[in-house]
Amino acid sequence: MVDAFLIAYTKLLVEHPEDISIEINEIDEKLDEITIYANNEDIGKLIGKHGRMINSIKTVISGCKAKYGKNYRLNVKPIA
Repeated sequence: MVDAFLIAYTKLLVEHPEDISIEINEIDEKLDEITIYANNEDIGKLIGKHGRMINSIKTVISGCKAKYGKNYRLNVKPIA
């Protein structure tokens, strides 16, 4: 659920939606680390001014905690 939302939402924000990919690593049973990979030109758009965009994305996915009982750590990285 979280990964489908993140892919759909982040593709709306960037200029190179074909470059968006997401990797989810389970740190433990209550924490998942989500890494969004994007084109280097789009990193700033995903983070936003003063981190507002990435913080709003974090707020939305934190709502999934109530349903699934997991916390999420979110990272944005350029495609290697």
